[in-house]
Order: sequence, then structure tokens, then C-alpha cells
Amino acid sequence: MVHPNTTLGQNMTCPPEDINNFRNQVYSTSYSLITVLGFVGNGFALIVLIKTYRQITPFHVYMMNLAMSDLLCVMTLPLRVLYYVRKGQWEQGDFLCRISSYFLYVNLYCSIYFMTAMSVTRFLAIVYPVRNLGVATVNRARFVCLGIWVFSSFASSPFLMSGQSIDPETNKTKCFEPPEHKSERLPKLQALNYFALVLGFILPFLVILICYVGIVRTLLSRNPAARRQKSSASKAIRMIVVVLLTFLVSFMPYHIQRTIHLSLLSTEMSCEDKNFMHKSVVVTLCLAACNSCFDPMLYFFSGESFRSRLSSLRHTMRRSTIRRPSKMKHIISSDSGENQNQVEGITPACQEDHRTSRGSLVKAGNESNI
Repeated sequence: MVHPNTTLGQNMTCPPEDINNFRNQVYSTSYSLITVLGFVGNGFALIVLIKTYRQITPFHVYMMNLAMSDLLCVMTLPLRVLYYVRKGQWEQGDFLCRISSYFLYVNLYCSIYFMTAMSVTRFLAIVYPVRNLGVATVNRARFVCLGIWVFSSFASSPFLMSGQSIDPETNKTKCFEPPEHKSERLPKLQALNYFALVLGFILPFLVILICYVGIVRTLLSRNPAARRQKSSASKAIRMIVVVLLTFLVSFMPYHIQRTIHLSLLSTEMSCEDKNFMHKSVVVTLCLAACNSCFDPMLYFFSGESFRSRLSSLRHTMRRSTIRRPSKMKHIISSDSGENQNQVEGITPACQEDHRTSRGSLVKAGNESNI
């Protein structure tokens, strides 16, 4: 995997002002929106999933891990916002520079593989419902999630190798944009890109397409009059639409652009072509980061399970809110009854002593006022 923010062309330089202004404005605005929407959407989804953890399913396990991956990514985006608001001046240190780049791509490929696992799970549930009972289990889902985290963390490790640097022209500390690549490094960079392209995008996308073709064929072969079949069909179709849109809008443009970018890295290009390629880097990277905002749509529209969890949590909170005032009312009523019983339980002799004492106090008070 390689960083997309590289310089095109080795023998021609172009004024950087235009592309820098475009980059700073688009990145700072886009990352700010993604941070807010991604944090709210995934944070809310994670709370619902944790509160209803007793209803755990393999699909539930994948959704929780996907939400955690998105939150891990959006927590580092404010560092990028600060960097581009400051016109490309990095002040957070080398460690945070490496980590913020690393987490973005860990999330990117974790999202792809978690969506793939969710698609396979839905495929097994619809196409092979009997076999699915023994294959798609919670423990196996946890094992798959662990493997996805390990693979994505390892595959994204090259981003830990490039930290902050000093721009010799402006003397600014830079991040997210390593120094200009030399021609002898291009074969290595291209090999890393093809590795990520094949294993990180093409292979998962093919698996998802195969699963969805099988799901659609199975649903079309069923009797559409059955109520349960209609429900499963609508859930599957919603999931297909959301996942395919995420791949086509968020993941595909970035991987295509990055491959073209690296193939043209050592060629001579006009300034217009260079600026166009740089702007395409900015746009496609923002779209790739937007997957953190698209994933909450998958939680909500992928099926009835998440909505039923949300409804169950809402009813539970409502019942607990109603019980508290009732409990307090019961305590107050008990205390009032106890006090009333204590007053009614006074013997006549005690009541007489009480009236006598009260009369003596009134008399003493009148005497003191004279």
C-alpha cells in the first residue's frame, strides 16, 4: 500500500499554490464533516449493539467490529483537519503523524473485509439455511474478525514507515505527503499497490458479487407470496444496495485512481494534467474516508435485527424511566402512612400530657411577653 499524496512527474515542476489551496479547503471541510457524522453514527450504533449484547449473533459481531474500526479512524481525522487548516504545517509530532496515516488505511481495509464477511453470512443464511446453523456461529465470527484485524494491521504497516518530514523550500514540517519518490523506488511502490489492489479490493469485491448473485437467484426462485420470504428478500436487497453503493462510491474510485497515479508517477506531464491528477487524489481519498459515514446506513438498513435492537433498547429505557417515579411515589406513600400510624397510635394519656405541656408552654410564653 502506498500513500496517494505523491508528486507526479520527476522533470517538471508546477506552481503549487492552486493545488495547495484546493487541497487544504477540501480536506479540512470533508474531514470535519466525516468526523462529526462518523462519530455520531457509529457511536450511536455501538451503544445500541453493546446495550443489546445478550442478543448476539454472527452479524452482530461483524457490525460491532465495523463500528469500532470506524470510530478508531474518525478519532484521528481531527489531526488531519488541523494540518490542512494550518496550510500544511504539522505540529503534533512524528508518532501521531505515523499513527493517523496508519489508522486511516487500517479502517479502509477492515471495512472492506467486514462488509465481505457480513455478505457471506447473509449468503449462507438465505442460500444454505440448514448448513448455516453449524457454519455461521458467534465464535467463528469472532475468529474471522480477529483475522481481519491482524491482516489489515499488517497490510497497512508500510504507512508506519513514513512519518513527518521537512519541506526544504518552505521549511515547514510536513505530514501525509512524503518526499518526492525517486524512480528506483517505483517498482516497490507499484508492487505494494498491486498487493493492496488485488487482496484489499478486487478479491473481496468478487466474493461480494458472487454472494449477491446467489442471494438474488435464491430469492427469485422462492414463492413471493410467503410473508417471511418477503421480509428476507427486502432485508437482503437493502443490504446489497448499501454495500454495492459503498464499494462503487467510496472504495472503487480510490483504488482505480491510486493505480493510475502510480503508473504515471515517472512520466512527464503538463501542469494541467498534474493538477488534475492531484485534485483527483484529494477527491478520491475523501470518498474513501467517507466509508465511516456510509457504514451506519448498513447497520440500519441491513435488516430488522438492528432496528429491533434499537426498539428493544428504547422500550427498556422507557420502562426504567416509568418505574423510578412509581418507586419514589411508593416510598413517599409508605413514609406518610407510617407517620400517620404513629400519630394515630398515641394513647389518650399521652395525648393529655401533650395538651398539658402545650398549655404550659403557651402560658409561659404569654408571661414572658408581659
